[in-house]
Amino acid sequence: MKSLFLSLFFLLAVLSVQGQSLTDLRAKKVNTTQVIQYTSTLLQEAQKNEKATLSKLQLLNSQIQNRNQLIQSINDEINVFERYIDENTQVSELLKSDLEVLKKEYASMIRFAQKNKNSYDMLIFLLSSENLNQAYKRMLYLRQYAKYRKSQAEVIQSISSLLDQKVAELEEQKQEKARLLASKNQEARQLVGEKNQQSRQVQSLQQQQRDLRKKLREQQQEQEKLDREIERLLAEEAKKARETGEFEMTPEQKLLAADFENNRGRIPWPVERGVITERFGVHTHPVLKNIQVKSNGIEITTQAGSEVRAVFDGQVSRVFAISGGNMAVIIRHGSFLSVYSNLKEVNVVAGQQVKTKQRIGAIFSDENKTALKFQVWRENEKMNPEDWITK
Repeated sequence: MKSLFLSLFFLLAVLSVQGQSLTDLRAKKVNTTQVIQYTSTLLQEAQKNEKATLSKLQLLNSQIQNRNQLIQSINDEINVFERYIDENTQVSELLKSDLEVLKKEYASMIRFAQKNKNSYDMLIFLLSSENLNQAYKRMLYLRQYAKYRKSQAEVIQSISSLLDQKVAELEEQKQEKARLLASKNQEARQLVGEKNQQSRQVQSLQQQQRDLRKKLREQQQEQEKLDREIERLLAEEAKKARETGEFEMTPEQKLLAADFENNRGRIPWPVERGVITERFGVHTHPVLKNIQVKSNGIEITTQAGSEVRAVFDGQVSRVFAISGGNMAVIIRHGSFLSVYSNLKEVNVVAGQQVKTKQRIGAIFSDENKTALKFQVWRENEKMNPEDWITK
């Protein structure tokens, strides 16, 4: 009996941990599904323009990446259910085995009780004692024996109930696993269709290499202008600090920087809804062969008319226009800077204090897409915005 309860305790503890893991997996799966649904909406809008565009391909690439993540999440969930089923099976087998033992023991006790149920026999059992002390011990034994019979019956009933519960749980988990497998197969079919569409887009875009190279040069020039503006801002602030002797941040600025740092991975997105279609760092161009693309931030594609909002409390350091790149805003958060570019309009001014999620402007849209370019800097060090915004 002791081994039974120790085994049950261990297995149920494991299942409890898996339950927590399952909750996390399901939350991740729901989030990925929502991103896929939103990306599908953006793709439907993009399909109105029949011409193959880089923005369509970027959306498809993002969709495929998220679809793969979703399939992996489903796989992880299936694995959890498989372990859950295996361990529940072990519990059930253990319960069945111990239940059989208990029933045999209980049957033996009942047979013994039937043979000795006569009150006269019990009296003879007591009177045949060699002395009063032995008679007293025999009386205690009879009482304990009766009590044990009762407790044994209760244990059998409890284990039988628990066994029924485990059998029902097993059936539910098997059904859930079957549903997950069906869902995985459906997502896999969707993935094949998206990859075929991706291949067609790439083939079509490869015929537009001259235009793509021109567009890439324009983007690089815009990024260089933005970088120079940020560097000029930092240089101006450093010069001002030297002239005034204020090399240290104020206590308020230090507190703001610490708050920003402590919220790493939890800072809200600069748009209410969007899909990351270009990531931070150096990566291969999606169409042009042997071409590396460098990005100092991320590009977030969203719906036309979407607004831009500050990702954290801070002060607007600069509002400026980039030739061929629309408007840009830089907000300082202590020693950190957040940069928002490709805006068609801005409704904040330099020196203005802003709050988290406060509207600062609207994103520029053309016939192909609506995309915000977003950067995070720690003074003159470029940071990956995906490390800071909420996952």
